[in-house]
Amino acid sequence: MNYIWCGMIVISIIVSIFTGRVEETINGAFEGAKSSVFVVLSFAGVMCFWTGLMKIMEKSGISKKIEFILKPIINFLFPTAGKEAKGFIAMNISANLLGMGNAATPMGIKAMECLDKENKNPLYASKDMCMLVIINTASLQILPTTIIALRSAVGSTNPFSVILPIWISSFVALIAAVIPAKLLLGRKKL
Repeated sequence: MNYIWCGMIVISIIVSIFTGRVEETINGAFEGAKSSVFVVLSFAGVMCFWTGLMKIMEKSGISKKIEFILKPIINFLFPTAGKEAKGFIAMNISANLLGMGNAATPMGIKAMECLDKENKNPLYASKDMCMLVIINTASLQILPTTIIALRSAVGSTNPFSVILPIWISSFVALIAAVIPAKLLLGRKKL
């Protein structure tokens, strides 16, 4: 990956020399670096807020209530997962529902660690581990807070205008991923 980035930088410098736009290229690079720092810093505040909120939910017992609400879905999707893993899965799914992908990551990692301990064959991922990856990859988002925060940070006039398309695309992606996975993971080895 480093070679690709270096190659793109070298090619852009060479092209700027031949087209006589060296100054514009340098100014563009510095402006891009400046704006990326601003976006990262404004986004960091949002991520700290949501990660802290997830920790408060865990400590206050709200996560247990969320786990109870999501229990039928989690039992269907993760039939062999243990109690501890299901708790982390519930928090991971609820964070993804709120569009907090980065805040959901620690819970997903903890869930995967629990599932790995329960895995009978350490050479292969268990069915529950595969389903967790699928659920996280095609996560349903009710409130896409991360996207809204990024759109706000870059000055969008209507950062909430993406909610309906995100609902539709994330629902379709989730259904398109879970149904074949359940069918394929439910099959016995030949």
